[in-house]
Amino acid sequence: MKEDTNMPDKTSRRTFLKATGTAVLANAIALNLSMPTHGLAANKTALKVGLIGCGGRGTGAATQALKADPDVVLTAMADVFPDRLEESYQALFKIFPKKLKINKGNKFVGFDAYKKVIESDVDVVLLATPPSFRPDHLMAAVNAGKHVFCEKPVAVDAPGVRKVLEAAKKVKEKNLSLLSGFCFRYDLANRATFGKVLNGDIGEIRMLSTTRNGGPIWNLPRQPEWTDMEYQMRNWYYYNWLSGDFIVEQAVHSLDLMSWAMGDKAPVKASGSGGRQVRTDAIYGNIYDHFAIEYEYENGVKGYHFTRQQEGCSTANTVDIAGTQGSVMIDLWKGVHEIRGANKWLYRGEKNDMYQTEHDEFFASIRNGKPMNDGEWMATSTMLAVLGRMVAYTGQTITWQEALNSNQVLGPETDQFTWQLKWPGPGIATPGITKQF
Repeated sequence: MKEDTNMPDKTSRRTFLKATGTAVLANAIALNLSMPTHGLAANKTALKVGLIGCGGRGTGAATQALKADPDVVLTAMADVFPDRLEESYQALFKIFPKKLKINKGNKFVGFDAYKKVIESDVDVVLLATPPSFRPDHLMAAVNAGKHVFCEKPVAVDAPGVRKVLEAAKKVKEKNLSLLSGFCFRYDLANRATFGKVLNGDIGEIRMLSTTRNGGPIWNLPRQPEWTDMEYQMRNWYYYNWLSGDFIVEQAVHSLDLMSWAMGDKAPVKASGSGGRQVRTDAIYGNIYDHFAIEYEYENGVKGYHFTRQQEGCSTANTVDIAGTQGSVMIDLWKGVHEIRGANKWLYRGEKNDMYQTEHDEFFASIRNGKPMNDGEWMATSTMLAVLGRMVAYTGQTITWQEALNSNQVLGPETDQFTWQLKWPGPGIATPGITKQF
């Protein structure tokens, strides 16, 4: 199965996620090696990195981390699946044989493996497990005084978001660096465009919309030896207690761009719809295949978000912003960034690998002793997606404060996980009937 076939594969995180074999991972990693190595050579002290979550995205993040600074080494790895850990290790070792300093004792497997990486002598932790684990893993790493790369989204429910906000405060108190996986904020064309929006080049924003329409994604058939938990963990994307549903796991990138344009201010309320038109088989767990959400901000601005994952349908990844003096049109897959109106403008500047840039800046901040902290806005963007799921699931209009104060926890506590645990999670939501949010 495939996803978003119109999207360039060069640095796509989905390219990594679809890579299930060592050779494929190695080839995907090699695509990034055209970028020069960056970092501050003045400080030759090696920065030790630990990877938690060794799937495609974790392997990609480790690749970018090892390229970001000449004196970065990978010293510990953790995953619940030994096969994924070993595939990742072999792929990375083929590309960076001198930068992998991992003895057998620092390859940790199991639900508590993240603790062992954090307890090892690492300076930086890369968090790339399924999103439901992110808040507890982030808090544990921050409490231990580690710099953290935190993949998006940062949580799957409101209690998780609140925990991330708490961790972000600790990051500031401890003078640590916290990098978000919301990579589109590290794209140079986006930075130039949103900089102009926030500078008032289109006047006051009156309306904006984001669209993320793509096709289906991977699915792993059940094997006889798998428990229910292993099946769900290997197909985590399709279970909202693990992924948050696809509006939270993937389309959140688009909502992050909406939040960026609005100065990361939270909306007042939201309403919307969603459902399962195509992905109705049991293999698709309990997530939806389309959402349409309307967000309303304090000044009356409406933000609209449309997303679907349905095979055979048109695809799009766009942002449109209407202001009192002009409008913005962004097509992320075509690479178009344009302002129309009083201040006409078309981006013709430098292009970059946003995945690499975010790690370059992250490790430079550590070297410079000038910490970066993406914590608050990455939590806000995630909560925007969680709110969207809530209103679609229930069919109700829900305020930001109601959503943020929700105590509904979708999954078990991190320390409760075992392969024998049977966790049904929430059923398939039915708008107008589903009450909890």
